[in-house]
Amino acid sequence: MIVTLLVLRCQHVLTQLFCLCFFLLSLQNDGRLRFSKQNVVYKSSKTGKVDSIPAGELNMAQWRRVCLGHGIKLGTSTGHIYKYDGFRDTDFEKISEFFKANYKLDLTEKDMCVKGWNWGTAKFSGPLLSFDVNDSTAFEIPLSNVSQCATGKNEVTLEFHQNDDTEVSLMEVRFYVPPSQADERQDPVEAFAQNVLSKADVIQATGDAVCIFKELQCLTPRGRYDIRIYPTFLHLHGKTFDYKIPYTTVLRLFLLPHKDQRQMFFVISLDPPIKQGQTRYHFLILLFSKEEDINLTLNMSEEDVERRFEGKLSKNMSGSLYEMVSRVMKALVNRKITVPGNFQGHSGAQCITCSYKASSGLLYPLERGFIYVHKPPVHLRFEEISCVNFARGTTTTRSFDFEIETKQGNQYTFSSIEREEYGKLFDFVNAKKLNIKNRGFKEGKIDEYSDSDDDQHDAYLERMKAEGKIREEGNDSDDSDGGSGEYDSNASASDSSDEGDESEDESAKKKKVKKAKVVKEKKERKPRKEKKQKDSGGPKRPMSAYMLWLNSSRERIKSENPGISITEISKKAGEMWRQLGKDEKEEWETKAGEAKRQYDKAKKEYKESGGGSTSSSKKESKKSGGKKDEKKRKSAGGDKDRERGGGNDSFKSKEFIETSEESSSDSDHKSKSKRKKVKAVIDKC
Repeated sequence: MIVTLLVLRCQHVLTQLFCLCFFLLSLQNDGRLRFSKQNVVYKSSKTGKVDSIPAGELNMAQWRRVCLGHGIKLGTSTGHIYKYDGFRDTDFEKISEFFKANYKLDLTEKDMCVKGWNWGTAKFSGPLLSFDVNDSTAFEIPLSNVSQCATGKNEVTLEFHQNDDTEVSLMEVRFYVPPSQADERQDPVEAFAQNVLSKADVIQATGDAVCIFKELQCLTPRGRYDIRIYPTFLHLHGKTFDYKIPYTTVLRLFLLPHKDQRQMFFVISLDPPIKQGQTRYHFLILLFSKEEDINLTLNMSEEDVERRFEGKLSKNMSGSLYEMVSRVMKALVNRKITVPGNFQGHSGAQCITCSYKASSGLLYPLERGFIYVHKPPVHLRFEEISCVNFARGTTTTRSFDFEIETKQGNQYTFSSIEREEYGKLFDFVNAKKLNIKNRGFKEGKIDEYSDSDDDQHDAYLERMKAEGKIREEGNDSDDSDGGSGEYDSNASASDSSDEGDESEDESAKKKKVKKAKVVKEKKERKPRKEKKQKDSGGPKRPMSAYMLWLNSSRERIKSENPGISITEISKKAGEMWRQLGKDEKEEWETKAGEAKRQYDKAKKEYKESGGGSTSSSKKESKKSGGKKDEKKRKSAGGDKDRERGGGNDSFKSKEFIETSEESSSDSDHKSKSKRKKVKAVIDKC
């Protein structure tokens, strides 16, 4: 089909644009490609997704020049096309020989058209749309990247899925299709659009849903959605937004228990993510209550259910809502559900409460990675982790931070973790043989199978365990002291009445007696140590052997490592000094010893000539002056104490004298009256 490309750009720029966009579309994710005798395996470094092509299915291999390098295009007998870019020119011979020897396949070179013409022939070959000019391919469009196809008068517009990892992304392409006089029964525009839609990633809701879950609570994107399960995609219907998620974009499924043991998280990892404006959702998180049950009936016959799902599902099912959703998703997506492993925190839960980017959430240590729920969700696999670090908390000592650094250079900090969780988390990280940064590993290759790290002493862990034991013992002692009172429930009323008068007298005495105030004695401050003053006129101290060597080698280190910082120079110099042999070090040690002897001789001559005496006299004068000041302060303080405390014995106020005389007279009067009463009683007797 002869078509014309319509883009509002000049032809030369158009060619560069399509080459660049093709490069970006084909390299959506970096990864590793491995050729073996049995298959071709590609693993994405971003998502960890693995694509495997059996060697027996390969029927076509092309070596092509692409933007900024070379690429390989592989075709299979099943009609699939795989393209991998990023090869060098020197890789052609090695790969070609391997293909001939193991796959019995010739790696042919394919030339691309670079004329810049915008008219040519559109050919549909499997999942690809190729635009050829003079029987040479100008560019190819993977139809799986097409998100929408619209038709107009003699025009077809293709819209593409956006790749968030690239700076430049192709939005749309418009083709002009001239009217055809050969076949008037079929419109060429409609025929072009049908060929595109047959292989494009355009979701069309045709037919009935397999089942529907209504009003499910969704954390990301936030809201309540009706989830309609279709055979090929998932439809989220909300009050404001609708999302259609193909099952091919689902990477992983997670079923995670909440820390309160009453709720469950069901997490769906997506690539590419669903979009809402400029926001991207890489994870779909649903929250369920364990107590919520449902009776589910699939909108399929029993024969169709048995034939399609092979016993994984049945037509009528009942159970917890989260179990039904996870079971249906597992059968349709055909992926395993990841659950927490053997990890248990201090509280017995399988997660750790922490904060990430000022939002509180839960960190789940899994068997092959970590996942943080929920805002924003983060999934980190062990294979992409470079090292981890246990850091002290910035705000309080009752918590610590857990830092994870990936091989791509990204760092994730999970803060505000209770320090009681340190021991459990450290043992888990150590058991998974992850590199712990603040343990002090040496640079170089680390033997992943060695157990030498298990015997290392962790002082921070021992200290935190000891503090935890002390805190528990303190809590136990407080509880025992507070509940040590004894109570007699069978006590008689007579006993309580007899003891009533005594208790009243004792309470009255307690009210009269007041506690004496305890005055703390002020400790005298120790005088500060005076700093030694340097003698500017004296000889300078000699440098050590290492410093002499460093001064002579600094320029050489800078030239060998351009752009190195000052701190890195010192680290590099320390490593080089340790690697020096004894003979080389003896040379600099002899120079340092000679410098030391010259310094001792110069210092002796300097003292004999009277140097340094002025500084010592200044120090003595300062010391004597300081002692006089201290004596003055002590004498002044003693006089003030006498005025405050000594006068209390001799001086009494007028009110104090009057009250004391009245009290003494009252007491004398009472004693006289008592004596008179006693005499009267004796006389009567």
